[in-house]
Amino acid sequence: MSTSLRTDAPASAPHAADSHDMIRVHGARENNLKDVSIEIPKRRLTVFTGVSGSGKSSLVFDTVAAESQRLINETYSAFVQGFMPNLARPEVDVLDGLTTVITVDQQRMGADPRSTVGTATDANAMLRILFSRLGTPHLGSPKAYSFNVASISGAGAVTVERGGQKVKERRSFSITGGMCPRCEGRGTVSDLDLTQLYDDSLSLNEGALTVPGYKSGGWNYRLYTESGLVDPDKPIRTYTKKERQDFLYREPTRMKIAGINMTYEGLIPRIQKSMLAKDKEGMQPHIRAFVDRAVTFTVCPECEGTRLTAAARASKIAGVSIADACAMQISDLADWVRSLDEPSVAPLLGSLRHTLDSFVEIGLGYLSLDRPAGTLSGGEAQRVKMIRHLGSSLTDVTYVFDEPTTGLHPHDIQRMNDLLLRLRDKGNTVLVVEHKPEVIAIADHVVDLGPGAGTEGGTVCFEGTVEGLRASGTLTGRHLDDRAAVRDAVRKPTGRLPIRGAATHNLQDVDVDIPLGVLCVVTGVAGSGKSSLVHGSVPAGADVVSIDQSPIRGSRRSNPATYTGLLEPIRKAFAKANGVKPALFSANSEGACPTCNGAGVLYTDLAMMAGVATTCEDCEGKRFDASVLEYTLGGRDIAEVLAMSVTEAEEFFGAGEARIPAAHRILQRMADVGLGYLTLGQPLTTLSGGERQRLKLATHMAEKGGVYVLDEPTTGLHLADVEHLLGLLDRLVDAGKSVIVVEHHQAVMAHADWIIDLGPGAGHDGGRIVFEGTPADLVTARKTLTGEHLAAYVGA
Repeated sequence: MSTSLRTDAPASAPHAADSHDMIRVHGARENNLKDVSIEIPKRRLTVFTGVSGSGKSSLVFDTVAAESQRLINETYSAFVQGFMPNLARPEVDVLDGLTTVITVDQQRMGADPRSTVGTATDANAMLRILFSRLGTPHLGSPKAYSFNVASISGAGAVTVERGGQKVKERRSFSITGGMCPRCEGRGTVSDLDLTQLYDDSLSLNEGALTVPGYKSGGWNYRLYTESGLVDPDKPIRTYTKKERQDFLYREPTRMKIAGINMTYEGLIPRIQKSMLAKDKEGMQPHIRAFVDRAVTFTVCPECEGTRLTAAARASKIAGVSIADACAMQISDLADWVRSLDEPSVAPLLGSLRHTLDSFVEIGLGYLSLDRPAGTLSGGEAQRVKMIRHLGSSLTDVTYVFDEPTTGLHPHDIQRMNDLLLRLRDKGNTVLVVEHKPEVIAIADHVVDLGPGAGTEGGTVCFEGTVEGLRASGTLTGRHLDDRAAVRDAVRKPTGRLPIRGAATHNLQDVDVDIPLGVLCVVTGVAGSGKSSLVHGSVPAGADVVSIDQSPIRGSRRSNPATYTGLLEPIRKAFAKANGVKPALFSANSEGACPTCNGAGVLYTDLAMMAGVATTCEDCEGKRFDASVLEYTLGGRDIAEVLAMSVTEAEEFFGAGEARIPAAHRILQRMADVGLGYLTLGQPLTTLSGGERQRLKLATHMAEKGGVYVLDEPTTGLHLADVEHLLGLLDRLVDAGKSVIVVEHHQAVMAHADWIIDLGPGAGHDGGRIVFEGTPADLVTARKTLTGEHLAAYVGA
């Protein structure tokens, strides 16, 4: 047997496995990307920047993250894939060197009333196990402490086969849940205000019912007047107990009314089924106004808003019930959990402590676990999703973040930067879509997309270091060191909006006068009470236009023209010019191409594999029937109009044969908010977060209000666009409007006429006014965190 000596390669030669240190993208064409080819270094922090709509999300989320997710899904069996969402392969020639992608986006959490911060992060699950082991009196399994599990029990006969014979046995079962039976785990109960349903001083024949759709003489009305159950000539307040029960609450009963077989039902269950069961957003305006008037939501009297049964609230550890624990500020709850010394549940306590400490570390220590998930802002929702990744042992993962600093005060951005660097230093690739200079500054690698937005973007303008970006001359490079100066002369207020004794959420009996007729900025660290003060205390009257951060929803059939109401005057003008019906000029109505039903594409479902979308051959993707395209206005057909950009359309509808003042006004507002590059027929699903918010702003600018309340309008805005936004806010103020802005961006603070700063901290450490005055006074005083950061920003 011969032995051969092994000669090792020189130590300096790299191992072949270590050569894959790049994510290579070649020929990316998703959305507006124009054959983009880049190499992204692995195990580094790469920031993608560029104006809103330049293609950042298309490259990072719709190409890199989407393909990674699709390839992971393909590793599962066909059976499992059948239950997963179908992901189409992105429009790209080559994608090499991908690793597993974890996406942490800004999608709001579900607004289900039973979803809370605790249920969304598994903190509640751990607390329930803790109480099921240590709580006294002992209730049972963790289900007994869950407000999503109802208590049920049952008994009956079951047939079992034993020794070849079928034997009947009696079985019983019971599940002890923690759900409050009155509110079904929602914490609130809804009641109908009977005074809004009828006038009890009148009889039915005198027109007592005031519910929309219950007109005197109509079928809904005759159901009650001709039922024979109540006297139609008797005032409702004089009804006997039985008549009142039949009129308001009777169960559905088949009977003959006016000679026709009908189902009689009490007024309250009938209204609940016909109106209250529907989505409020989809209601007609007069029905929605009625529901707002008639329905009152009150804290559940049985569980006092805790959502839990009396038994679950009575079971305690060291004098604290699970309801008390969930209502605590998370930073306080972390201290309480740390004080527990129970060796029997040591691993559980360690895990719970880590989760709660992660909340504090990420700047969300001011939340409580019982906070409904639907009330979190986009930035808060994103940081809640980050919590499960902070202590992860996974490495060589690609983390993708969508503007992680949204909703963060400059003071908190440093903490977020530290977290991003920690994830990178564990050996992960971190990709961040961001506009803030503070985050761009910590990047190892920067990719700048542009040069413009929409069709004018989609190319890589710069790749390299932050210093290289500064010297590059690109739009981002030129604006990276922009610093707004503090306003020299502030405008004088024309009046005051007094707020007295504001105590919503963490506000501590705040008294403040908000100046009107000026640009007033409300600021403070995240969780200090800004939104509670502005949205919870500013009286929402007919004169207040409030634009919050709730996302605009829309299917692929929705586009800027349909969302803003622009299509309505255009359709009418086309119909008038050609003597036909307006419905012909809608791709969702009579004018739709019959082959693709107005979608412009045909979908082929391939079961567990990604479906294939092919452009409709009959309409060539125009979405309209060929006969409709023969009708023109100003020499253009409806498909050509929808293919125009806002800037083109503004010119087209502003003068000449196609002049439509109503359409021109809407287009002007869209151009004012910096959306001149959008095409009118572009599906809403392809718009970035910043574009959607500005589209919402453009729509609300049409409302006749004297006070505009804006919630972080700089979200998703490039440094260069912030300047345009400040110009727009100035124009609103100069037009006699009052503008109140909840904002952290130093440029907006510096530009304000008046600043109200809340703090000094978050949660119960905040909720107080720590400064009121001009930006110049705030910079001079430097007494608050905001003052220090603003002074550093303006170089004072």
